[in-house]
Amino acid sequence: MGKFIKAGRVVVLLQGRYAGKKAIVVKVFDDGSKARPFDHCLVAGVAQAPLKVTKRMSKKKITKRQRVKPFVKYVNYSHIMPTRYQVPAEVQPATLVTDQQMDSPDGRIEAKKYVKKLLQEKFLTPPPDKSGKPSKDVIYLRKKLRF
Repeated sequence: MGKFIKAGRVVVLLQGRYAGKKAIVVKVFDDGSKARPFDHCLVAGVAQAPLKVTKRMSKKKITKRQRVKPFVKYVNYSHIMPTRYQVPAEVQPATLVTDQQMDSPDGRIEAKKYVKKLLQEKFLTPPPDKSGKPSKDVIYLRKKLRF
């Protein structure tokens, strides 16, 4: 069977603090690493999705409701469920987070800030797909999982 968990794939986390949250695979470790001898991946995801906005709301309230709370973490393959969605190439999942950033707490904070900025930008103006409509992959990532 081919490898379908690759960088850019949208996944749903099944275990732990972020169970039920959506994330983007940034880097895969099919053979594990020294610190983690099991197959796993580095993911950047949405801990809190943006809320619904209406015309009647003030600008201040709109900006507050459009905020995104991100997370970055290493996850075992058995704790994620891949979806059919893959983020557009212009998002460049490999540049979201690096291994060096994950080594230190300051690096993680820096990575989260970058992910937050990028996701908020893409959620406000989703990149167009081949037909010119907003990308369904980014729209899926934006919506809260209902279960």
